[in-house]
Amino acid sequence: MSMTNVLAGDVGGTSTRLGVFDLSSSRPRAVAARTFRTLDFGDLSAMISTFLDSDARAASIAAACFGVAGPVTGDVADLTNVPWRVQAKRIAAAFGFAHVSLLNDLEAMAYAVPVLADGEVRVLQEGRPVPKGNVAIIAAGTGLGQAILHEVDGRYRARATESGHADFAARTERDIAVLRDVSKRNGRASVEDVVSGPGLANIFRAVHDGTCDAGVDVDSARAAEAISTAALGGACRRCVGVLDLFVEAYGAEAGNLALRSVATGGVFVGGGIAPKILPALESGRFLAAFRAKAPFEKMLDAMPVKVILNSEAGLLGAANFCSLS
Repeated sequence: MSMTNVLAGDVGGTSTRLGVFDLSSSRPRAVAARTFRTLDFGDLSAMISTFLDSDARAASIAAACFGVAGPVTGDVADLTNVPWRVQAKRIAAAFGFAHVSLLNDLEAMAYAVPVLADGEVRVLQEGRPVPKGNVAIIAAGTGLGQAILHEVDGRYRARATESGHADFAARTERDIAVLRDVSKRNGRASVEDVVSGPGLANIFRAVHDGTCDAGVDVDSARAAEAISTAALGGACRRCVGVLDLFVEAYGAEAGNLALRSVATGGVFVGGGIAPKILPALESGRFLAAFRAKAPFEKMLDAMPVKVILNSEAGLLGAANFCSLS
């Protein structure tokens, strides 16, 4: 087995992907991969042990990198929605890895962007990318993550943020209704409280007046999926309005990130929600809200905007980080 093999992980609140990748080519190639339910294990080390024991091809690994859903301080990460503390040095010692890196999950996803194939993205706006320009990544799922890629010495380097926990900026009267409702229940309204799966349910609670024609149970674990399905299928007119507001808020926040990072290299929309609501993202509402940033409409109009379709971008990015280390 080649010593160019590395272990990569995308550790999320619901599921975790682990994979062994061969770094001998320009894009990391998966040798073995498996998805686990995160809370089926007491910690990441137990999951790694199960994965390595199940696949003989994972017996010799030079290094490892894990993208985790939470802030990383030094070589330690406390996951936001999982009662885990991940310590790089302990994992390295337990499995004999020469080096272990920890990245925020959006930071890891960002490292996939330079190696994504054309077929792994959907273009919302072609734009006119500036060579070596900054690239922004925003991803809504269970939460909302954001990261930035800067070109340094001929290579892109990612920087994580916790911008999803910044305050939600209302732009319209309906946004204000959502802001008031979420603030009343939570004490404040973060961007993640609106632009995320749970955020879609929050929007429903705030603006969906009357009985839902599609029978959506907003308190169910699958409320966001039910709302978006009802909206995309036209089963409930009020759900269409809920999804429209969500898409506009998503586009507006993507535009905020584009301004903060001056993302002349492009903006990439990742996460689990975007590929599932592509028709809504392509309706024009997302881009209209993205561009509505006077006096910078022209700059935003020139930025490429693309949706990441590869569901394993975080895992790929973690592996690609190892190739740059």
